[in-house]
Amino acid sequence: MRLEGWHIVIIVILALVLFAAPKLPSMARSIGQSMRIFKSEVREMKKDGTADASDGSEPVEGKVVGHPDQKARNVGETDVPPNRV
Repeated sequence: MRLEGWHIVIIVILALVLFAAPKLPSMARSIGQSMRIFKSEVREMKKDGTADASDGSEPVEGKVVGHPDQKARNVGETDVPPNRV
């Protein structure tokens, strides 16, 4: 006799019911609480995302102004403090 996938599933379910029966309600409660938290976080993320998109502002191109590397090339200065002995 060869064990197939559904045989293993039935064995795992039987072992779970026999050996973990007292812990099943607390496990189910914890999974339910986790799902509620996850759903509320997803709902909040969706709500936060719609407020940003509906304000009518357009994306702005960023520009680096006064970066230390640019100053060092232009003036000869660096952003590293001098070594004092």
